Order: sequence, then C-alpha cells, then structure tokens
Amino acid sequence: MKIVFLLIALIFFQNKTVFSQQIIADSADIKTVAKITGKKNITDTTKKKEHSPRIATIRSAIFPGLGQIYNKKYWKLPIVYGAMGAAAGVFIFNFGNYKATRFAYKIKYNMRVLKTDSAKYDKIRADLVPLSEESLRFYRNQFRRDIDYSAIFFLVMWGLNIVDATVDAHLKSFDVSPDLSLKIKPGYSDLAKTNGLSLIFTFK
Repeated sequence: MKIVFLLIALIFFQNKTVFSQQIIADSADIKTVAKITGKKNITDTTKKKEHSPRIATIRSAIFPGLGQIYNKKYWKLPIVYGAMGAAAGVFIFNFGNYKATRFAYKIKYNMRVLKTDSAKYDKIRADLVPLSEESLRFYRNQFRRDIDYSAIFFLVMWGLNIVDATVDAHLKSFDVSPDLSLKIKPGYSDLAKTNGLSLIFTFK
C-alpha cells in the first residue's frame, strides 16, 4: 500500500514539475516576443491602431477627398470630385455669362442714354448683339442669381464630403465583434400584451 502511495505521489510530483516548466517556458516565449516587438504586453499586438474621426474631418475640411483617402474609401473619390467638379463648372459657366451680359447691357444702355461707348459695341459677344436692353438686363440678373446658387451648391458638396468622412471614420471603430448579437424570438410581450415576435439585441 505504501508503495502504491509513493508511486502516485511520484507521478503527481513529476506532472507538477513538467507543468511548472511549461509555464516558465511560455513566460519566456512571451518575454522574447515582447522584447522583439518592443511591447510590454504581447496582447498589444492584437490591438488595432486607433482610427481618428477628428483627423478625417480636418483632412476633408482642408481638401475634399483627403478624409476618404484616410478612411481608405477610395471608391468614393470619383463621387466627391465629380459632384464638386460639376458645382465648380456651373459656377464658372454662370460667372462667364454674367460678365458678358452685364457688359453688353452696359454698352447698349450707355449708347442709348449717354451717347457713349459706341466704340466698344464690337466687343459685345456675338450671340448677345441681337438682344434688347431689357432681355440683357433680365439675363444678367438671372446669371447673377445662378452664381449664388452654384456657390452655395459647391459649399454644400464640400460640407457633405466632410460629413461623409467623419461618419465613415466613426464607423471604423464601431464594435462588430462576436459579442454583439441580434435575434428574433417568438413569445409574449408585456408591453403589447399579446403574443408575437421580439427583436433581441445582446451586447456583452
């Protein structure tokens, strides 16, 4: 009986020694990896670099598209530049027509009322020559109004570019781990006082 007890004690002692050696070896491995990576805690290697919405916002505010590049949403760049390019193109179109109609109206008005600027008549754009003063004044005011609208549209597109980059940056850090679950469960609802389906959201 004593021999059996001694054998059991010997086996237990050997297992404990091996287990202790394994722990020491594992600790040594962790220290080695930590020394190589330069991190005190080996679990730090699993942590992702923090994605800052503030940086995305500032970059998009400085220049459109930089926030999308920071978020690595490169497919959005054609949309951003397309929308802002269209707004800029409309602004340039309206501004050019405004200058032309304003000049033509001014020359025709001065020629009729002040009897001056007749030498500048040839500088009027060809398509505006047949128009009357009243028509030129109308188109001048219309293009002036459209300039304001196109400038506002451009600023709105710039603002949407900033909002898009900020929202994307926030979603980058949104928790989509396995600890989140969404289930549909049949049962009785105390709120509705009837049987039905319940939508259960679990966050651990």
